[in-house]
Amino acid sequence: MNNPYAAPRAKVEDVADPQVVVYAGFWVRVGASIIDSILMMIIFIPLLMWIYGGEELVQRAQTGEWGVTYYLITYLLPAAAIIAFWLARQATPGKMALSLRIVDAKTLGPLSTGQAIGRYLGYYVSSIVLGLGLLWVAFDARKQGWHDKIAGTLVIRK
Repeated sequence: MNNPYAAPRAKVEDVADPQVVVYAGFWVRVGASIIDSILMMIIFIPLLMWIYGGEELVQRAQTGEWGVTYYLITYLLPAAAIIAFWLARQATPGKMALSLRIVDAKTLGPLSTGQAIGRYLGYYVSSIVLGLGLLWVAFDARKQGWHDKIAGTLVIRK
């Protein structure tokens, strides 16, 4: 019996060994993102508390006056970690937990460094217009968000 909600399957013709690919759909990718967000909070909140202390962290949150250290920890460090995971494992921990991986859309091989950086920066483009580029995954035939299209990547099930 066919499941109408199952992720679409496609035959990739432009690789040396054609294979059936199952694209990762919207909800499984949301689940992976939630796992990654929880892991980031478990790591970065204690780090910020250690650097700033509890009271100063709360005070800075109320006033919105953050220093360079805060921006390095909350923006640069996560970006470096995510890109490193994509290059080393083809997935973040959340995607690994759900048996997903990020691949080059043409070869189904690992991402290049340029693709990984472009994909990460593409998240900002995908988020700018009310998150439409992220939501696009739900409607695209290959389940690509704008960030995937920008970088030439796919998220597939292992």
